Amino acid sequence: QVQLVEAGGGLVQAGGSLRLSCVASGTIFSPSHMAWFRQAPGKQRELVARVTSNGRTNYADSVKGRFTISRNNARNVVLEMNSLSPEDTGVYSCWMGLGSMDYWGQGTQVTVSS
Repeated sequence: QVQLVEAGGGLVQAGGSLRLSCVASGTIFSPSHMAWFRQAPGKQRELVARVTSNGRTNYADSVKGRFTISRNNARNVVLEMNSLSPEDTGVYSCWMGLGSMDYWGQGTQVTVSS
């Protein structure tokens, strides 16, 4: 069983920055993909950024040029968020795809004030 634990959410003013991190525990046998999703109040969850097992990344259009996803190893992923706007407010959740299994963290709140 894999567990994901996020850290780094909080309250920030518009234009500010936050750094989210996610660490996976448990047994990881095969290459994993990791990503960050977010869900704003009253909206569906959306993909923010993803990094594959070989380091390829992709981003939602709304965060390109402002957010950077990175991973140092198979268990850790970081999301650097810059130039934050109130539209970035939401619960950010870490995801790991491992074979046919999906694992999710509990989520961390990010609130951007105007």
